[in-house]
Amino acid sequence: MSLMTSIEINPKKREIGTGFFVRRSLPTAKKRMIGPFIFWDHMGPIDTQAHGAMVVPPHPHIGLSTLTWLLQGEILHRDSLGSEVVIKPGEVNWMTSGAGITHSERSISQGLLEGIQIWIALPKGEEGRSPSFHHYDISEIPYFEKDDILWHLIAGDCFNHKSPVEVYSSLFLLQGLSQKDHNFHFQLGQEDEAALYIYSSHRKEADLVDDIEVEEGSSKMIIFEKGSLVEYFLPKGSHFFFLGGKSFPEKRHIFWNFVSSSHEEIEHAKDRWKEQKFPKVPNEKEFVPLPE
Repeated sequence: MSLMTSIEINPKKREIGTGFFVRRSLPTAKKRMIGPFIFWDHMGPIDTQAHGAMVVPPHPHIGLSTLTWLLQGEILHRDSLGSEVVIKPGEVNWMTSGAGITHSERSISQGLLEGIQIWIALPKGEEGRSPSFHHYDISEIPYFEKDDILWHLIAGDCFNHKSPVEVYSSLFLLQGLSQKDHNFHFQLGQEDEAALYIYSSHRKEADLVDDIEVEEGSSKMIIFEKGSLVEYFLPKGSHFFFLGGKSFPEKRHIFWNFVSSSHEEIEHAKDRWKEQKFPKVPNEKEFVPLPE
């Protein structure tokens, strides 16, 4: 590991939906954001046939874009704009809440479910924009080989490639698979910070039957200092994500599903959800209550 590494994070187990657990790397006390990335959850791998479906009823967001990238399984996304899309591996589900949106998520496939769910905070001037939703097919996502690594460029631009995903700040998000033992090098810009999220998708069959969580240490996030040289040894077969971008000049407040540069906007969003003044998701009656 490079001496320039600043922080190493072991994800913490968190519950979402109906008894469904994820590994959360951001935010933590050690590091609240990496560039505009403010939330990083790794769900699964979990056998939904043995455990039951992931069900997250309608809930609200402000001040961010959500990104879902599945590795295994399928999820049904519905939102208050009327979007209804089945997310499959290799596709990008990109929802921008802006001033406010409501959505729900349900796994619909039987078998293994695994993926990454991310929040990207919006720049101050974009926080109040109108909500929007875009879904990108696997054929639209750049896929290429560079330095013995197979890359998917999920969002942003990097290595002279650009993703079609409509982002609102300077960022990059890639999934990588090393084809051989490799010393990964990347020079960050002076205003950029970045991280490697290294994980394993492999579990023993017996673990799947007993629904045993992936043991601690099977995934970790390594955060690199702003403007530094990213250096890390990646053995052959390493699965990882590389993420980063320019940090914001203002602090971001976060409460539940709300992100904002304004504490007052967070309080306003809380009142709106309590009073059920957020837009509704068509054909959905349940909702997640505001945490006390």
